[in-house]
Amino acid sequence: MRLAKFGVVLGGLILGAGLALPAFAQPAADTLAAIRSRGQLVCSHAPSTVGFSLPDSQGVWRGIDVDYCRAIAAAVLGDATKFRIVPSSTQQRFTMLQSGEIDVLIRSTTWTLAREVSLGLAFAGVNVYDGQGFMVHRDSGVTSARQLDGATVCVQPGTTTELNMADFFRTNRLRYTPVVIENIEEIRNAFITRRCDAYTNDASSLASFAAGQGANASRYLLLPEIISKEPLGPVVRKGDWRFFDIVRWVHFAMVTAEELGITSTNIETFTNSPNPDVQRFLGRTGDLGRMMGLENDWAVRVVRAVGNFSEVWERNMTPIGFPRGVNNLWTNGGLQYAPPMR
Repeated sequence: MRLAKFGVVLGGLILGAGLALPAFAQPAADTLAAIRSRGQLVCSHAPSTVGFSLPDSQGVWRGIDVDYCRAIAAAVLGDATKFRIVPSSTQQRFTMLQSGEIDVLIRSTTWTLAREVSLGLAFAGVNVYDGQGFMVHRDSGVTSARQLDGATVCVQPGTTTELNMADFFRTNRLRYTPVVIENIEEIRNAFITRRCDAYTNDASSLASFAAGQGANASRYLLLPEIISKEPLGPVVRKGDWRFFDIVRWVHFAMVTAEELGITSTNIETFTNSPNPDVQRFLGRTGDLGRMMGLENDWAVRVVRAVGNFSEVWERNMTPIGFPRGVNNLWTNGGLQYAPPMR
């Protein structure tokens, strides 16, 4: 580091005189070492969202976000059961990650410029390409979001959902009254009991809500308008780029496995495959795992634990009626695309 005439030069970045680096730019803790020392990965998920994260009747957490936690534990610790879940609210989630209370946030969280730039956090990938929608009571007769003039709308505070809703109604010159409720169960109950005319959230979350109503699911209608882009995925602290790489490539490993036709049930049959990409994926050639501080068969551990991306989707998202759509592989008209593992 050297002093410059008008500021400080640090790593090629000139800071204005009198300006300090934000706290999140300080050297990051070694998350991988901390996980191995405690023998457990700590993840945070939403407390009750079918398809994403919800304890079953036996108290076992299920959902696509939970599977990502299991996959990371398998890659890092060699055991997909060595993780602990700390549920978080929309208001608490970022603070919990910033403080080090959790290692990774995988909680239906939208990747935005402001969140990545201002919070000291980095999004490691997109496990669900989503978009915000509106749900109404089917007997209301409403079939389009543009018919919601004067409606009351249930929404969670401190979310991109709240901002997108305001933009939508302003753009379309529609009046509305937000019914702002923090707790997800309370907001759903408010909609069920008609304290609000409509409920807005990510389309996947609305599908999850309806699926959770069982025989009453047909009472609710998801309107056709999608008013935003909501790329959802795991979040880690900036600065600890080795752990960032691990979380990002765990996702890419699931996508790559689907591209290669490797599943949790057939992976053993690929051992003698002549395909160089398969041999690198299995860790039988190259040193890709050790580049990240992992064993070279880390991707095999991921697939054995949770399957490829298609298996994870079919297990969690298909049952709630959320179509794969843009979450298909790029070879099938979707956006899921993994860089080469070489």
